[in-house]
Amino acid sequence: MNMHTTPNVIAPLQPKSLAETGLNTVMLRDILIKTMFRMNLELVSDISRMIALSVPLTQELIDMGRGQRLIEATGTLHATSGNEMGYQLTDSGKARALDALSQSEYFGAMPVPLAAYGEQMKRQSVRDIRLTRDQLVGSMGHLILPSDLLGNLGPAITSGRSILLYGPPGNGKSSISNGIRAAMGDKIFIPRAIEYAGQVITVYDPIVHSSAEEQMDDPNVLRRASNRFDGRYVYCERPTVITGGELTLDMLDLKYNPVARTYQAPLQLKASGGIFIVDDLGRQSEPPQKLVNRWIVPLEESRDILALQSGEKFTVPFDTLVIFSTNFHPNEIFDGAALRRIFFKIKIDGPNQEMFLKIFAMVARKRKMPLDEGALLHLLKVKYPTINHNFANYQPTFLIDQMIAICEFEGIPYQMTPDLIDRAWGNMFVKDEHIAK
Repeated sequence: MNMHTTPNVIAPLQPKSLAETGLNTVMLRDILIKTMFRMNLELVSDISRMIALSVPLTQELIDMGRGQRLIEATGTLHATSGNEMGYQLTDSGKARALDALSQSEYFGAMPVPLAAYGEQMKRQSVRDIRLTRDQLVGSMGHLILPSDLLGNLGPAITSGRSILLYGPPGNGKSSISNGIRAAMGDKIFIPRAIEYAGQVITVYDPIVHSSAEEQMDDPNVLRRASNRFDGRYVYCERPTVITGGELTLDMLDLKYNPVARTYQAPLQLKASGGIFIVDDLGRQSEPPQKLVNRWIVPLEESRDILALQSGEKFTVPFDTLVIFSTNFHPNEIFDGAALRRIFFKIKIDGPNQEMFLKIFAMVARKRKMPLDEGALLHLLKVKYPTINHNFANYQPTFLIDQMIAICEFEGIPYQMTPDLIDRAWGNMFVKDEHIAK
């Protein structure tokens, strides 16, 4: 089966024995019976799909459960499913399932041991990505950027280290971050869950991970299971986690659900093998210095330290390109030690007048707004001097969209006039005035 993996990402092999799963038989058995109990499953093929093990290994687990009198055959063959034998939990199997659920509500896909996950991350490291200038231009072609900016961004991305994008607001720092994500383009394997010290931590998150596993629903997969990668992983685009002003330090800790007694991976673990973007740094409730201090060990040592409810700490791989983006000057929000630890610092400035006009003309063409020389002169000679000629990349789109909205409301053809420029400008900036309360 062709999985369309890139040559440098080696797929995790499907375990051929229960021992190769790396999990102890009690955990395997308990997750099996919890899944049968919670999902009311009877057929080996259905159970196999839900616990993400091959049919032979699932059958072996069921036979083990039968030997312990936790599972019994229903005595009926299901004609609609290739005459498969049905299985159900015995009374003692149900009691065991309830007992196991009281310790942890986790059921479904078998987890991957932390050590095995670490090995897979090495095989698909974000630091092994090699981007060419053409790939970067291809993913950011819709942006008009200074030529030297791509020259700075390219090496920063291929280093897989950390990047600080800084500069005045409205100049595309967020768009550039998204362009970096698009340029990566390849796919990796994300575990549905990982296991450490008998605890299960769910990692796969459909909000963060866009699955590329169309073949998972192919009924023929069961017959060709030996050719598949380990079903405990999901084949995905390299993940991107974007956080902004809402980011708090506790979002970077393991999430424990005390009712279900289950763990969920923190944001940076979900971003492994991909990008973590901290947008609007300096707008969070935590001071930027404190946030960056939390990243120091991961950024320097490619490993992160997490803690279980018991207080026990353990190490997980940290294989993520971290992009910090801020409207503040770095010296305002970091000390020298923190700045040293951010490997690349790239200023994203506003355009000069020539670049501004290029962007303005491009947006006008896209929006089918005819350019007018008199209106443009009015904009450049009358309006921009009032703000010291501070051009920003967002302004052409804002002004043109405002003029379009006015034209549509007035029922007139799209046009650009000094009067419309004045009205659009009035919405871009709020007049500084005292309002009586």
